[in-house]
Amino acid sequence: MSGDRPSPLVIERILRDRDSIWQQIVAERDLNALTGRMLASSAIALACYGAVLGFFHSPLMALTSAVKLPLLFLVTLAICLPTLYLFNLVFGARLSVRQSLALVMVAITVTSMLAVAFAPISLFFLITANDYGFFKLLNVAILTLSALVGLRFLTSGMQVLNDHGLLAPEAANAKAEPANAQTPVQAVPAAVPVGATPVAAPAAGQSAEPVAVPAGVAAAESTANGAVTTAPASAPAPAPVPAQWPGQPAGASFPPGMLPPGHVAQRPGNSPPARRGEPAQRPASMTLLYIWILLFGFVGTQLAWTLRPFFGDPGQDFAFFRSIDGNFYAEILRTIANL
Repeated sequence: MSGDRPSPLVIERILRDRDSIWQQIVAERDLNALTGRMLASSAIALACYGAVLGFFHSPLMALTSAVKLPLLFLVTLAICLPTLYLFNLVFGARLSVRQSLALVMVAITVTSMLAVAFAPISLFFLITANDYGFFKLLNVAILTLSALVGLRFLTSGMQVLNDHGLLAPEAANAKAEPANAQTPVQAVPAAVPVGATPVAAPAAGQSAEPVAVPAGVAAAESTANGAVTTAPASAPAPAPVPAQWPGQPAGASFPPGMLPPGHVAQRPGNSPPARRGEPAQRPASMTLLYIWILLFGFVGTQLAWTLRPFFGDPGQDFAFFRSIDGNFYAEILRTIANL
């Protein structure tokens, strides 16, 4: 499935062909349409799940929860999105506002669709175990699990953008350089033919190939220590010169036709290979993403406490809002203690 022919259900495309979603966000292709579809799908799914939550109290509470639950996610996104965008700008990332919004909307879409998939289970316990504390904790656990899965999609998408250099442009430019650039290779001396004597290593700029001396002038003879001497044939030969190869230590020599142990051709300017086991450096934008996720969670839970009730305590009358006292975490701990 390609990005040009999307699935009728955006969640199906996200789950089945998420690579095309990431590539579309990287290329900034039709992001307005994609974000609009994810926004509509998320709002409908969250409204359905909110209605299940509110049915614990009354049909009127179900209607208000169906409105407030999508509002909770969208207002949290509106509050936290500028922080994510500015975090990336400060540390050199090249994400646009549309790319940041599309990435977060992928996470919210997955969260909302997974939550509405749990709606039949929540409705089952609503009918069979009519306990307010248990029902509240069950649905908080469902929303937490759904949010964790959705945020996992967000981190995966940010990692893809990092691989394309949108989070760490310097690292991407370094990868783009040709790995096998054309660099001169030092000449490796060829095998010395029989009847030829290698002479001293040439000076800089001269050919590195050994010069063969005719057999009639001098004959090469190897001694026990590997030095090469010459025996005169008909005329006195020049003084013996040991064979010198590029990179050979001073005073050392090797028999003709042999290379020094461990001798390999080196390309000047090549950098040494990376050591195994060295962890890849994580870009600052990925580290800040995890900080932003924590911020998103704190803002979302506090906003949920402000917009309550979603479930509706059966011992109290219907109210669109409750007074703001206490906090979300203290209420959860109190509910657990009461159970």
